[in-house]
Amino acid sequence: MDAYLDQIKEHADPERATQMAAYHKAARPYLGVANPILNDLTKAWRQDLDVASRVQLADDLWQTNIHEARLAAAKLLTQARIRPDDAVWDVLQSWLPDFDAWAVADHACMAMQKRLSADPDRLIQVEGWTSSDHMWTRRAALVATLPWTKQNHPKPDDLDRRDRILTWAAGYVPDRDWFIQKAIAWWLRELSKHDPSRVVAFLQTYGDAMKPFARKEAGKYLKDQFE
Repeated sequence: MDAYLDQIKEHADPERATQMAAYHKAARPYLGVANPILNDLTKAWRQDLDVASRVQLADDLWQTNIHEARLAAAKLLTQARIRPDDAVWDVLQSWLPDFDAWAVADHACMAMQKRLSADPDRLIQVEGWTSSDHMWTRRAALVATLPWTKQNHPKPDDLDRRDRILTWAAGYVPDRDWFIQKAIAWWLRELSKHDPSRVVAFLQTYGDAMKPFARKEAGKYLKDQFE
């Protein structure tokens, strides 16, 4: 793992690292390495490693708690086709308790999106996240399921999954945490591009109970009728 971490550290920028630490506010080391560099590095690593080696490297990088190492860990596992992928899904879930800031959490959730799309039956496990005491785990249930907002012509099973996830979002409405409200709005806003009627129905039922900023963002593409 050290050789891979050294490749990241070769691009360290102390001034940028200071700015990133102030921006992200999570208490961990920052190296100041830009995302495009991490993209290039992890793309090359994926080509050279089998799945088991990638999972091990990703987890080792994650455990360093270095911001860029955690982003690289998630990027290593963000790929539509991975076979077998049970170990990938397991290690991604094992990181949930460590989520403490949006950038790292969102990168990991992007990897989760691929694994959920590959095996939607995993939504049974994701549903359990919605009752977690850990806010970032609850939030991940919506961010990791964003693929179900993007289908223009979903199959009946995917429509059922879409409605199922909307019930999770509805259950989150009383939660006043900014990040939870933002996640509800994000899910609804993306869904409104492909299935506006469901978003209208949701906002008619729950919109008044949402925080105003979340209600406004959720209805952004609905001709401002829910501002």
